[in-house]
Amino acid sequence: MATTITMTFVLQILIFVSIFSPCVHASDFDYPAVFNFGDSNSDTGELTAGLGFFLQAPNGQTFFKTPTTGRFCDGRLIVDFLVDAMDLPFLNAYLDSIGMPNFRKGCNFAAAGSTVLPATATSVSPFSFGVQVAQFLRFKSRVLELLAKGKKYQKYVPAEDYFGKGLYTLDIGQNDLAGAFYSKTFDQIVASIPTILVEFETGIKKLYDQGARYFWVHNTGPLGCLTQNVAKFGTDPSKLDEQGCVSGHNQAAKLFNLQLHALCTKLRGQYTDASITYVDIYTIKSNLIANYSRYGFEQPIAACCGYGGPPLNYDSRVSCGQTKVLNGTTVTAKACNDSTEYVNWDGIHYTEAANQYVSSQILTGKYSDPPFSDQMPFLLKLKF
Repeated sequence: MATTITMTFVLQILIFVSIFSPCVHASDFDYPAVFNFGDSNSDTGELTAGLGFFLQAPNGQTFFKTPTTGRFCDGRLIVDFLVDAMDLPFLNAYLDSIGMPNFRKGCNFAAAGSTVLPATATSVSPFSFGVQVAQFLRFKSRVLELLAKGKKYQKYVPAEDYFGKGLYTLDIGQNDLAGAFYSKTFDQIVASIPTILVEFETGIKKLYDQGARYFWVHNTGPLGCLTQNVAKFGTDPSKLDEQGCVSGHNQAAKLFNLQLHALCTKLRGQYTDASITYVDIYTIKSNLIANYSRYGFEQPIAACCGYGGPPLNYDSRVSCGQTKVLNGTTVTAKACNDSTEYVNWDGIHYTEAANQYVSSQILTGKYSDPPFSDQMPFLLKLKF
């Protein structure tokens, strides 16, 4: 079973080291707000609110005890752990109007199924990166309008200077690649990467023009290790690597990440007054899958919540929590007994335990370019 460490404890370490170690500059990590853009990896309720549908139990069972938060997970996402480490509240989804959402400390525009490229008629989500950026522009404009009307709105929306001092986190691109494998060849997918990144750069520029100066850009994880992709594209053993992951998917992700990294380097040269940090999620997740037992996990690829049993426990016809009739038999995609033993939650998304491990590695600063490990106390080798 994977043991866990609370982010409260991590914060205590941060405070301790910031007081007693002159080489740590906690203020450099002191963002007043976070504005997040992405897909299901960081969606805190946007798609469910925007399209008006319900996630079903057992989603949310581990932490929130309800699926109504709209997270495609048994509990917290990476973005939840990151804002918690910054001593900020969980981000409300931009479109979620229920439950008295408060946007004082930021806003989440990420929506499950979203792509960098504009959505099409067959897209899972209409909220592509360009739409999310447009939503942010409206959000900021509306906030400034409200602030101009008086102090009564100040406790609900960001202060004007938060837009310049806040952190802009971006984790999107996975669906552009993964979705393309259903209709395109590997070469066609690789050839489309520059077009995807042009769209991404356009969005970054719009945010920069609106005063954004602090960016965290997460690269794409090992797509070929997701249960869904192994089930669909890994039936031929020759297409799998030594970890049991689909080689082509992972190769496409690596090529995408190389070009994304180059774009971040270019943008740093272009926007010299901005901080643009490239975060290597791929390496963190690959290391987790390759060395899962070292980190307390027992299942690196099989889905915790699914149907079908070993080795993958995944059937694309029945998503987590659903009950359907297959071949005359009523079946339900149920959760495993202990999600902390699994890296994968539902065939596509990670478990809370895996998300917590990934977050802890991000916060070491050593998987980032430029690295910020000299500013953080997470070089202590925390055991999970």
